[in-house]
Amino acid sequence: MASLLFLCILFVSTISYSQAATRAKTPYLDGFLANGNFEQGPSRANLKKTVIIGKHSLPKWEISGMVEYVSGGPQSNGFYFAIPRGAHAARLGNEGSISQTINVKAGMVYSLTFSATRTCAQEEVLRISASGRTSDLPIQTLYSSDGGDTYAYAFNATSSKVTVTFHNPGIQEDPACGPLLDAIAIKEMRPPRYTAGNLVKNGGFENGPHVFKNYSTGVLLLPKIHDTTSSLPAWIIESLKPAKYIDSKHFIVPKGAAAIELVGGRETAIAQIIRTVPNKVYSLSFIIGDAKNDCHGSMMVEAFAGKDTVKAKYESQAKGGSKTVSLKFTATSARTRLTFYSSFYHTKLSDYGHFCGPVLDDVRVWPA
Repeated sequence: MASLLFLCILFVSTISYSQAATRAKTPYLDGFLANGNFEQGPSRANLKKTVIIGKHSLPKWEISGMVEYVSGGPQSNGFYFAIPRGAHAARLGNEGSISQTINVKAGMVYSLTFSATRTCAQEEVLRISASGRTSDLPIQTLYSSDGGDTYAYAFNATSSKVTVTFHNPGIQEDPACGPLLDAIAIKEMRPPRYTAGNLVKNGGFENGPHVFKNYSTGVLLLPKIHDTTSSLPAWIIESLKPAKYIDSKHFIVPKGAAAIELVGGRETAIAQIIRTVPNKVYSLSFIIGDAKNDCHGSMMVEAFAGKDTVKAKYESQAKGGSKTVSLKFTATSARTRLTFYSSFYHTKLSDYGHFCGPVLDDVRVWPA
């Protein structure tokens, strides 16, 4: 009887271990949506010049309204479409939309990474909907002059199936104008955790949105007024302009695989609220530098920790240098807000239409 009981326990334990091992080996979602780069196009029978005819004619997507399937380069109407991530893209005309239903894990946070470029010299808006939330993204400001603007938008999955929709609400004077989408990916965001000796979560910015592997000018993180669920876990983009998430494959970052570039001057700020003990003294340290992306000159990052502040100056030679800055502060409550922003506005020396700024990395707080 004892032997039988032992075998039963061993059998159950083996099953539990096997299930745990399977879960551990299961990769979390991180990559293109189905036909997310639009390289699978409609059949010729479902195209009227560039306009897609038929609700399900664009493989893996459902379309509504005027949606065009376009190729990069000069167009017959005089436009030039920059499609840096591939050969084809979807263009949303007035009231045009594309949508796709994806399988996710209910309760998890997901981030969409997508390229969105305006195609006319007038105001254009891209409306994003996912999991019951809708946000309007103004894309009239170009952060990279080569059509390489990439954005991230995060949402909390409320069910195991979520429909993601990109829509042009149709406020342009010219109905033929509209946003260009040429790559859409998704990533399951890991919950942020503390690391030993640091009260800041995700202080090295290693946990962030999907980055396109073959092409990247960085990923613009939307301000909380457009995306209340941040694509940068534990951090708040509390400004009018986005911050840029950069990776070590395409940029020089001070430490690790990722960092934040403050591209909007005083209009770009990131913050995190940490737990502290009132009247206790803490040390804050962080690294500032440049991404070796032709952004140079006198830079300054202002950091706030509760009521204390430091202005960190950095003279960039655009060679990928960096330095560490520190500040001691006294906590006044059980929660202390850390805030960072760039004091000045910067553009690339060789391209005045390309916004850039100082790089922030490795933010740490510990009891002094």
